[in-house]
Amino acid sequence: MATQTRWSVPQNFRSVLQRARANTDALFQIVREDAYYERPIPERHRVIFYVGHLEAFDWNLLRDFLFSMSSDTPEFDKLFAFGIDPVDGGLPADKPEDWPSLREVRHYVESLRARIDDALEAGEFPESANPEGHSPEMLLRVAIEHRWMHAETLTYMFHQMPYARKFAQSQAGMADSSSVQNSLVEIPEGRTTLGLPRGSSFGWDNEFEGITMDVPRFRIGKCMVTNAEYIRFLEDGGYDRRELWLAADWDWKERHGIRHPAFWRKGDSSWLHRGMFEEMPLPASWPVYVSHAEASAYARWLGQALPSEPQWHRAAYGTSQGEERDYPWGSNAPDASRGNFDFARWDPAPVHAHPSGQSAFGVEGLLGNGWEWTSTPFAAFPGFRPFAFYPGYSANFFDNQHYVIKGGSARTAASLLRRSFRNWFQPHYQYVYAGFRCVSE
Repeated sequence: MATQTRWSVPQNFRSVLQRARANTDALFQIVREDAYYERPIPERHRVIFYVGHLEAFDWNLLRDFLFSMSSDTPEFDKLFAFGIDPVDGGLPADKPEDWPSLREVRHYVESLRARIDDALEAGEFPESANPEGHSPEMLLRVAIEHRWMHAETLTYMFHQMPYARKFAQSQAGMADSSSVQNSLVEIPEGRTTLGLPRGSSFGWDNEFEGITMDVPRFRIGKCMVTNAEYIRFLEDGGYDRRELWLAADWDWKERHGIRHPAFWRKGDSSWLHRGMFEEMPLPASWPVYVSHAEASAYARWLGQALPSEPQWHRAAYGTSQGEERDYPWGSNAPDASRGNFDFARWDPAPVHAHPSGQSAFGVEGLLGNGWEWTSTPFAAFPGFRPFAFYPGYSANFFDNQHYVIKGGSARTAASLLRRSFRNWFQPHYQYVYAGFRCVSE
């Protein structure tokens, strides 16, 4: 008989898992039933895939590495296992009729959720299912954080849907037409730490091993670049000046006819912002959301650059005394006074709306309100080891075609705001809630 490990799921894990499920369940309720087979973003699967994917991921992970259970739905387990991220071409060509019915997918989700909950309640796990010795806590953290990530990226998809295809949700307005004095803040030379020491706490594979490095003195934008600042770049012909763009970025822009940020639309007499549930006059003090290619061109227009990952870390977590903070503001856990994050809003807030979240150097808005592009290609730290249960999570993207983004957006879960967390996207992907700030010597 196989050796069994007994483990009782702690109540905090149960509550966090239930909260994450409730979040994504509510998110799918935004989509009208006749829109589940649409593809709001060309590079992504149809919405119906993601209905099945979240439970399929949990099931495939826990079934194979914790429960050692057989599957009654192997075809669906495979169909809903992995998303896609094509780079500059090779877009998916499947048709709506290639997918199961919504009723079938929902039944699949319900049955998997019941099997997972029953197995967790039983708490008996064969050691043979987990030869690498990953703890049940770690595997559940992976499942929960994977769901939190999709709670954000699904919002990117739903943002691109026509308003008539979704049910509007309300939120308190934070539009602000006031100007922002976005000066450069001096960051003194010092050391910064990226990632985590192995075995110190939970993290995804790309967060290990931790690495400490010296960062020379530099200056960085006090706030993220605003819509008002970016409009000057556009009006100065920034999208038509080839010298501001890398060759691949220029070719992408010209091929797709890109002349402005994806979240903007030109009205009869002025620019409009395409919010999650309604259009509005372009809020001058909100961060501009753009691709890495657009952000890089703007920085060159200013004679500046995007920060490297170490520079961003130094500005966010460093201090003049040499120690590093857990968060830009200190060690207190994230709360609504520190930034626009943890699903508090659907749209951005003014870049200077949360001064109590500033770093020791006075840099504002580093967590929440929009991820921030860096100039650093996504790559492994020294000592990187992929997870045995998810070998392609990071390694598949160590291709010099994705860039690190840091910080978080309004739809980023609080648990993903830890200092070591790294996100990444390809440079020509316009749909992320991602902005930027610039650096100079």
